[in-house]
Amino acid sequence: MPRNAGRFLILLMAFISIVWAAKVIVDYNHSVDFSPYKTYSWLKVSGDPLWTDRIKSAIDAELGAKGWTSVPSGGDASLSAFGATETQPKIETFYSDFGGGWYWRGFGDGIATTNVEKIRVGTLVVDIFDTPMKKILWRGYAEDVLSDKPEKNETKLAKAVKEMFKDFPPKSKG
Repeated sequence: MPRNAGRFLILLMAFISIVWAAKVIVDYNHSVDFSPYKTYSWLKVSGDPLWTDRIKSAIDAELGAKGWTSVPSGGDASLSAFGATETQPKIETFYSDFGGGWYWRGFGDGIATTNVEKIRVGTLVVDIFDTPMKKILWRGYAEDVLSDKPEKNETKLAKAVKEMFKDFPPKSKG
């Protein structure tokens, strides 16, 4: 193979890997010190039923590598993940002052806020909450994680989750 053809092939492969890479965005509460958080519990993984275990396993592996431990309930943090394999609305309702838990278990004078977002094809959203305070601490968002080629999806999911958690937990600013 001519020398220039080899360079072209390397550049082409680099370009293809960039195009096929998931777009990952991470945001978090910058005033939170993440060092006390060592355990987590899953709230819910929703989306395509074939993907719930795959999503959970990929995230468990990354958090385990960061020193976090999954516990069945009562973890320092609570996780929720949502994977969309087609464009669909995601409806989130947050309750305040209802007491008794994460959803609508209690009664009282509270406020409900509902947000509707359009989630693009192949999107994975991961939220980490402070369990006792029930406040969001961290959100990871990855687009193009799932494609129409199932044989490539597991690799894309693993790469996207690894990218999502590469700088996790965030360093304390204090």
